[in-house]
Amino acid sequence: MNLFVETIGSGEPTLVLLHGLGVNGATFKPLVRVLKWPGRVIVPDLRGHGRSPHAKHYGLAHFAADIADLLDPNARVQVVGHSMGGGVGLVLASGFFGVAVERVTAFGVRMKWTAEDLSKGAAFADSPVRWFDTREAAVERFLRVAGLIDHVAPTDPVVTAGVVEQGGRYRLAADNATARAAGPAPADIVGAARAPLRLFCGAGDPLVTVEELRACDPHAFAIEGCGHNAHVEAPDLVAAIVRKLHLDRPSP
Repeated sequence: MNLFVETIGSGEPTLVLLHGLGVNGATFKPLVRVLKWPGRVIVPDLRGHGRSPHAKHYGLAHFAADIADLLDPNARVQVVGHSMGGGVGLVLASGFFGVAVERVTAFGVRMKWTAEDLSKGAAFADSPVRWFDTREAAVERFLRVAGLIDHVAPTDPVVTAGVVEQGGRYRLAADNATARAAGPAPADIVGAARAPLRLFCGAGDPLVTVEELRACDPHAFAIEGCGHNAHVEAPDLVAAIVRKLHLDRPSP
């Protein structure tokens, strides 16, 4: 899969930033600007999202395999994943893809799926593309779907990558079929990860609570004043968390 990838810096350790369902790697731009990572930072658009091509199959393992193809076999790799990207990071850390992940931090990850969640995801995956006559209408839809309507401007890079024009009409860039990537639930694959894991969420995240996260990570925590997109809402705070967890390496 020929993913669209942005690479910042060079050297080690390599940090991979993995976005959530329906958005794209540009959602990490506020974080990257303040992160001050000492090595290389890799920010892909996952298959079926943003500027990357659509595909026949979508699953956490498909996403993880695509990311593994971007990495050198002996690279020192660390992963930070948001929402679905956190699940991808857990799968990548399983060792099944020839990549030795040193540490995973995942935030805003919904750990369990209900039957209703799966049913809605399947229905959305099978739904036809929704077209808009104006870019403004498509942008509003994208911002609402991504939970970013109060956090980024219509001209933000994440929006530019999230909406495409075809034949004078507009649609969201993400393939509807990516909604099939909901399962298996991250809670069911935590045990497969061979890397230390830390989970956190915004205290106001409507998709997951810190209590739910602590079922998989007893040291999971919440950050006040944030919802689902903490890396956009409070990039300086999330950057400090990432540096502490991945560079300072404190004990749990």
